[in-house]
Amino acid sequence: MFDSKSDFALNKLDRDAIVCRSVTGAHIRLTREDFASEEEFLRWKVWSDGDYYDTEKDGRGFYDNGIPLDPHVDKLGAVPSIEEDLLAVLDAAEASAEQTRRTAALIERIKSCLTGTQYRRLWMLYARKMNVTAIAKAEGISKASASRSISAALKNISAFIPEGGENR
Repeated sequence: MFDSKSDFALNKLDRDAIVCRSVTGAHIRLTREDFASEEEFLRWKVWSDGDYYDTEKDGRGFYDNGIPLDPHVDKLGAVPSIEEDLLAVLDAAEASAEQTRRTAALIERIKSCLTGTQYRRLWMLYARKMNVTAIAKAEGISKASASRSISAALKNISAFIPEGGENR
């Protein structure tokens, strides 16, 4: 299908006339009868075909290489820019650094309300995933002593840091 508003397409389609746009915007057909001779018509037909072709070709670069300003074009598979990707990575790194800082601050608060022994035993229980029996064996104490120490540590933490914690 061709563009019905294209002067080039209309002129090329009509072999027996030169089609051109008037000043009012309507298309005018100049036929063979409007010229003095067949040679004059053919000379002007060849010229108009070439002129329209050059004009059409010159205008194509703008439309072929341009980006429409349609607001929906971004949602039709547009690729995010390098800047957006970089900013997303930087935002994620900043969020990760903030989370790390908050976690370190919370650990320092926990350390401040526990003895060194209580902190070490809680670390073995939660970070190293050891059970109370393994902690007692590693510390060389009874299982009951390890359990009491861990319970006291948890009680101190719950009294020092309210339910829900600051890190949530």
